[in-house]
Amino acid sequence: MRVVAWNGSARKDGNTAHLLRAVLQELEKAGIETELVQLAGQPLRGCTACYRCAERKDRRCAVTSDRLNEHIEKLLAADGILLGSPTYFTDVSAEMKALIDRAGMVGKFNGNAYRRKAGAAVVAVRRAGAMHAFDTLNHFFTIAEMIVPGASYWNVGIGRNPGEVESDAEGMETMRCLGRNMAWLLERIAGPTGG
Repeated sequence: MRVVAWNGSARKDGNTAHLLRAVLQELEKAGIETELVQLAGQPLRGCTACYRCAERKDRRCAVTSDRLNEHIEKLLAADGILLGSPTYFTDVSAEMKALIDRAGMVGKFNGNAYRRKAGAAVVAVRRAGAMHAFDTLNHFFTIAEMIVPGASYWNVGIGRNPGEVESDAEGMETMRCLGRNMAWLLERIAGPTGG
């Protein structure tokens, strides 16, 4: 089994990455292969509404000037997907929004390609607004017919400067709980025959 996590922060190793790594560590303890993809320095443009993905049905976005199709390949190959974002004006980063908009369209027009994968959101916040960002990410999972594991609280960590979320004891424990629950869910989805 494999879980891929996307860090939608402009800070490569900022608070969002710290939170995602806490989840990934629990998954690794359960024997699940993990990967962290950092969107920092990889600009993604928004959807152009060309609908060529609907016409072609080739599991690819028609816009090839960025690395979105590489991300779609990783989404398709993963058993579990973690999407992490800092809170920007009460929502996800522009890069994360581009990823979910474009990958979401490709998935929808290709037979709901992410159906029944496990998916979870992780949000870093300085003070407030995280619940809207959390909802944005979860809306992607639910419209894609994915299965969302819960945790001991909402998957949010509080901190401003890189690494400050490590001082948010409840937030970090929430991430570890999420990792354990996602591992449990992935085992159940795979079933006794491995899928």
